[in-house]
Amino acid sequence: MGAYEEKKETCGTICLKYLLFTFNFLFWLAGGVVMAVGVWTLVEKSDYISLLSSKTYAASAYILVLAGAIVMVTGVLGCCATFKEQRRLLRVYFVLLLCIFLLEILAGVLAYIYYQQLNEELKQNLRETMVQKYQQKEQEHVTRAVDKLQQEFKCCGSNSSSDWAESAWIRSIKADGRVVPDSCCKSRTDGCGRRDHPSNVYKVEGGCITKLENFILDHLKIIGAVGVGIACVQIIGMVFTCCLYQSLKAEPY
Repeated sequence: MGAYEEKKETCGTICLKYLLFTFNFLFWLAGGVVMAVGVWTLVEKSDYISLLSSKTYAASAYILVLAGAIVMVTGVLGCCATFKEQRRLLRVYFVLLLCIFLLEILAGVLAYIYYQQLNEELKQNLRETMVQKYQQKEQEHVTRAVDKLQQEFKCCGSNSSSDWAESAWIRSIKADGRVVPDSCCKSRTDGCGRRDHPSNVYKVEGGCITKLENFILDHLKIIGAVGVGIACVQIIGMVFTCCLYQSLKAEPY
């Protein structure tokens, strides 16, 4: 009977090992996805980040990159801990899972807070940034971001094209008679901003504020969904880890 119980426990441990190994492989892949989302936000959309006064959006992306990197390292560590059946490694693995879980909660909280204040921030800062910093010395990143924003989202001005009438650049001789930047034009050519007729420039209700707000909100939803998904997977992993740890409790390490 004792031999049967010993065999039964061994089979249970083996099953847990392979379940945890499978989990770690999936977890490692998920870490790559999390890191890719964070890097994509920082690299592909970095121009838009320069238009925001708050650093919360960028901070959420940096947290995702950090969490993704830790997840990938943790996945490898989890595989080692599982096959070597070392309780110390399992404890380290569990602690790392818990740290990643807390990081993702932090990213989620930051994203939610930013979600609530985004509209007010854009109303207060986007127009000021566009009219005061566009085509100004040492503000090339803002100029590039505004041009990209207006071309990609087919909009002109923060609220409307008339916002550009107050632009420091438009009022200067450097504008060369333009009433809006060339990036407002439907068919962009050099000097096309001298004519702001609806047939020539984008006239979008709500202006670029609405377009940028919708874009960031959609992106925050992606960040939130990825974070929640990984967090759910982690909970399963922590349960498996505890079960395997208990099954190895009587064994020396």
